[in-house]
Amino acid sequence: MSRGAAPDRRLVLRTAAGLGALGALAATPGAAQAAAGSRADGSRPAGRRAAASYANPLIRNRADPHIHRHTDGQYYYTATVPEYDRIVLRRSPTLAGLAGAGETVIWRRHGSGDMGAHIWAPEIHHIDGAWYIYFAAGRTDDVWRIRMWVLENRNADPFSGTWTERGRITTAWDTFSLDATTFVHRGTRYLAWAQHEPGMDNNTAVFLSEMADPWTLTGPQARLTTPEYAWETAGYKVNEGPAVIRRNGRVFLAYSASATDSNYCLGLLTADDTADPLAPASWSKAPRPVFTSSDATGQYGPGHNSFTVAEDGRTDVLVYHARQYKEISGDPLNDPNRHTRLQELGWKPDGTPDFGIPVADSR
Repeated sequence: MSRGAAPDRRLVLRTAAGLGALGALAATPGAAQAAAGSRADGSRPAGRRAAASYANPLIRNRADPHIHRHTDGQYYYTATVPEYDRIVLRRSPTLAGLAGAGETVIWRRHGSGDMGAHIWAPEIHHIDGAWYIYFAAGRTDDVWRIRMWVLENRNADPFSGTWTERGRITTAWDTFSLDATTFVHRGTRYLAWAQHEPGMDNNTAVFLSEMADPWTLTGPQARLTTPEYAWETAGYKVNEGPAVIRRNGRVFLAYSASATDSNYCLGLLTADDTADPLAPASWSKAPRPVFTSSDATGQYGPGHNSFTVAEDGRTDVLVYHARQYKEISGDPLNDPNRHTRLQELGWKPDGTPDFGIPVADSR
């Protein structure tokens, strides 16, 4: 495929899994639960700290959730809306309070051209005194021409001021790309995202690059993971939705795999904190999914996660979406019932994250 050519339409349609590809258990539920260190009912084995309790689902009909806890003590929340036409924002001093917080539309899709369709997976970040929202969007005349875009607001309050369109994030190829997230590691800011690489037999892989500023990449792009296991290729060959957390001398990058139905699940990459994150050899890949659908708790297609911290400033919290049923009529991307959910992220004795299984509904 030549530079500038879009992936095969069939390939791209599958990758629309960018909103949360089907997360399926290629491994058996029992094996996945054993790997996660949790019982079938979602409880932790004896000797581990009891999980914090959240009323789930936190927010209905909001997929690809992202929560940023700011220095002002507020939690800022954004997510994909099922109409795929706008970017919304909520805030609350507590995680639970996000459920009832007012929702503000801070940006709407264009009426024509770029950024006019499939407004997907927004994330909100605060960088060098300004607010940024990263999101994916297609064109009104080609809705599957998905690319990554950036909004900026220099007001201290992201609900005030003006959201300025900073433009598209330019990568090595003009191909299907989405799910941008940014983080700082050892003083350097990076962008991680999902993209179709020309010549690769997949829908999307996960890439990493240094950033010159909040909307510009610099230096080489490193491919960190591409779909290879059965649980990453159920329905579609997808690795997407990267989310980073640093703990215990290591960097962990969770990502979503497969298509947007009950096959959707989370995989995990791990690198030593002192290793070069742009060197693919620095990362080890878990051979099994770390978070999958659960018949025991009635949650399906958990994925496209982010990480935040509880009000105590110490307890890590997993933010993700899932559906409450397995069977879907028609295209999963047209099913609006991916709900935002929260649960405590545990840690195993070896210092690696213990995702457990998606907890049962509590409301």
